[in-house]
Parts: sequence; structure tokens; C-alpha cells
Amino acid sequence: MTATGARLTWSLLGRDRAEIEVRTDWAGAGGAEWAWGGADGRGVRVCVLDSGVEVGHPSVGPVASSHTVREAARGGNEVVADTGGDSCGHGTACASIIRMMAPECELHSVQVLRSGYRGSGGALIEGVRWAVDQGYDVINMSLSTTRREFAQALHEIADRAYFGRSLLVASAHNMPVESFPWRFSSVISVGSHEEDRSELLLYNPAPPVEFFARGVRVPAAWPGGTTRRCTGNSFATPHVAGMCARILGKHPDMTPFQVKQALFLASANVRRA
Repeated sequence: MTATGARLTWSLLGRDRAEIEVRTDWAGAGGAEWAWGGADGRGVRVCVLDSGVEVGHPSVGPVASSHTVREAARGGNEVVADTGGDSCGHGTACASIIRMMAPECELHSVQVLRSGYRGSGGALIEGVRWAVDQGYDVINMSLSTTRREFAQALHEIADRAYFGRSLLVASAHNMPVESFPWRFSSVISVGSHEEDRSELLLYNPAPPVEFFARGVRVPAAWPGGTTRRCTGNSFATPHVAGMCARILGKHPDMTPFQVKQALFLASANVRRA
């Protein structure tokens, strides 16, 4: 990885987006208007894999289902239905951003984080495996693990999602450290830019992070019916998940590969050669 790539990997904070302008001679259709213009996510099932979602929050709207990962009686983990709720606020914030971006999508929640933003690798793996098995169209993962012993299992699940047409949209770590699953090429990985435009998407020509979205002082829901301003790649990620929901609402037959291409062509720093 080049020095420039290292600086661009986790976020675009403190840098001018003109520095990452990309020229393309792609002759096909492109641009945000073509990708998602006029779409609202209707008919698209989006799962928030996080700390849970506060059901009934006015900024979140309807939550079609709520599940949690718990320890099974015979060992391991299992996913069970619950009444909804958020252990620390993180999932509710992410859900509200998705709702803002794709207001008519069908939201689902799978709780894998507990209070203090803590969770086990086993719970994460079980939660994402279950979500992929349900065939959700978009799975928002504003979380990651630095533990390499979980990387292989997550990689296998991410590939299964990719070929099964479930989009995994995952946040890069906020610090320049190796973590998973955002590092996998089958995942749509997201870092932050600091502009206050929710519709502004930027492509990163120096991956592994592929896209930058709004991630600084983002207005978001918080438990208790409140709101707050949130900063971090966690809150950039649901912007892109919402964009994916709108793309699939408008182009329902697109594969994950095609959705990535649509995001690339819709990025504001990608110009016609």
C-alpha cells in the first residue's frame, strides 16, 4: 500500500475531496440520478446488525422484526425473537440514518452488541450468519472485530452473502488497525468524509476502504425518543446502506457486483473522461 493509500484508508477527514478525483471512460449509464433517483427503498429488506433498535422511536419508524443473539442452553449461540430495545444507542442511531436515506425500506434488527458497546466474536458470527440465511437484501454492520481467529468464518459468510445477493455494508475501524469484515472484497466498506451532505458519496481510489460518506456530527436518533449528533465511520455506513436500499428498490435485479458499480458511478468524485 502506498503512503497516499494509507492516509485514505480509514477516512477522508482533513483532506480535500478534489485530491481523490477519478476519471473514467465507462460508457454505460451512471450517476446518482440513474442509480437511485426517485427511489425510496420500498420493497427492500434492510437488517441492522448492532446493539438493537428502539422500537417506536419517531425517527426510526416501523421495525418489522427484532431478534437478539444469546447463549444457547447446549453451548454456542442462537438467535431468538425479542421485543426490541437498544443496549447502548448505537443501533437506533444507525437505523434512523437508514430510515432517513431510504424511508420506505423494511427495517429489521439483530442485536449482537450489549451495553458498553461490547459483544463476543461468537455472537457476531452467529448474528451475521443468521441474517444472511434470512436473505436480507442489505445488512448494515457498523462494527468490526480485530480478532483474527474470527476472520476466516466471517470471510466465508461474507462470500456466501455476496453470491446469495445479500449486501454486507460494513464500517472500517475508526483507527488505522486491521479489523473484519470490512477488509473483505465481497463487502461494501465505508469510511467517513466531513462534509454535511447526506447524499454525498465519494469513491476511494486507494482501497481497501471503497467509499466515503457523511460521518461527522451526523444527526441521529437516540434511545428515549431523543436525538444527538454522532461522529465516526459507524454513522457513515448507514448512509451507504440506505443508498444501496434505494438502488435495489429502483433496480431490484442487481447483483452485489452491480450495486458496487452503481455506487462507483454515482460517486461525486468520479468524472467522465
